[in-house]
Amino acid sequence: MAFRGRTLIEYPISAAQSWRPIVVAGAEVERYLLGRFDVEVVRNDEPERGMSHSLALANRVVPANVSLLVLLGDKPLVNAPLIESICNVADDADVVYAVHRDVPGHPVALSPRARRCIDGLPSGDTLRLLRQRPDMRQRAVQTSDVGAVFDVDTRSAFDD
Repeated sequence: MAFRGRTLIEYPISAAQSWRPIVVAGAEVERYLLGRFDVEVVRNDEPERGMSHSLALANRVVPANVSLLVLLGDKPLVNAPLIESICNVADDADVVYAVHRDVPGHPVALSPRARRCIDGLPSGDTLRLLRQRPDMRQRAVQTSDVGAVFDVDTRSAFDD
């Protein structure tokens, strides 16, 4: 799906290019990406299981001793400076996330300790469960960048 002249998946790939992105995608997106972008693609044959399943797939290919930075394909305004702001403090907590006008957003960094909880997440879009765990050190990074919360979950977002 295109947004402002580019496919949605191109935005997070472009923003994260300095960090060697891994893309978890279904077969159609995988076919689109191969040969076009310098990314590692992890195939998700069960996207209906939600974000937690995609997160678990990514978690398996990233070395266990490093943090995992999560970007979403429906948040095209996340940019490299916003990613950098999260990465700069990622060592300070288990879960680090952007906040815009009191609304939690993305990207989200998960420490190796937080990553050990990923396989225990229920199916669905449950990344917030990690952010809300009382046993995890959390850090919210305030940002004026609307890209942290802007998403294109609805058709009306394409009109912006």
